[in-house]
Amino acid sequence: MAEDKSPSRAKKTTHEDPVAEQVQQAVDAAEGQGFYGVEVDPTPNEAYTLKGVTAGQPTPETDPEYARKVRHQLDDAARAR
Repeated sequence: MAEDKSPSRAKKTTHEDPVAEQVQQAVDAAEGQGFYGVEVDPTPNEAYTLKGVTAGQPTPETDPEYARKVRHQLDDAARAR
């Protein structure tokens, strides 16, 4: 299979502006770690700890009503985009 090397599809790795290069590197690093995007589960992390479980905090895995609420919330957010 031939590799497409057309200039329109080539990814630029260097910028003429050093500030733009620094910003691009920071964005690339953040995207690589998954910091951008839509949060899949809005449940607080504490709800998944022993303290949260024993306190009865709901999670989508343990409470069907809460799971329905989360699904609707995510669906509404997706429609708003």
